[in-house]
Amino acid sequence: MRQGNQRRLRWRVMVIAIALLSPLVYSLTSHLFPLTSNLRAQAIQSGKASYYAKRFQGRRTASGERLHPDSLTCAHRSYPFGTKLRVYNPANGRSVVVRVTDRGPYIRGRIIDLSWRAAKELDIISKGVGMVTVVRIDDIIVPYRPKFDEIDLPELEMETNDGSPAMNPFWKDMKEDQMESNN
Repeated sequence: MRQGNQRRLRWRVMVIAIALLSPLVYSLTSHLFPLTSNLRAQAIQSGKASYYAKRFQGRRTASGERLHPDSLTCAHRSYPFGTKLRVYNPANGRSVVVRVTDRGPYIRGRIIDLSWRAAKELDIISKGVGMVTVVRIDDIIVPYRPKFDEIDLPELEMETNDGSPAMNPFWKDMKEDQMESNN
């Protein structure tokens, strides 16, 4: 019994040590080996893309959103949720902008999982898997929206139409002519 307790105690100490030291080890290795330990360091990624089948509709993604086949979304292992990515299919020259909402793919050699619509726009539905190039879009310009007090609106004078003949629309004139001809 005593040996079993010592083993369990060693095991617990080892798990706690790993849990406490792993962030430190990760930060040191990511600074020493930035390209091998961090996918985000790559500006452009090339590899295989797959897509979600329509049967996964309604399931929750890692971000908490529900998956919809007609949305332009994707799963990526390292980009933060909400990041916009341009996915380019070099075989046919098509590209699409997608938003990261899920984690994955966890299959070797694949770099991105696309929604059904994104895969359809890239024309990889029939193949199931296709070679793509993924580029993060950082230069999206959000339009400037001024505060309401900063808007200088012109003053307009609004008047109603008094019914003068020059101001009547042409259809009113046609209707009056038609009524006169019927009488």
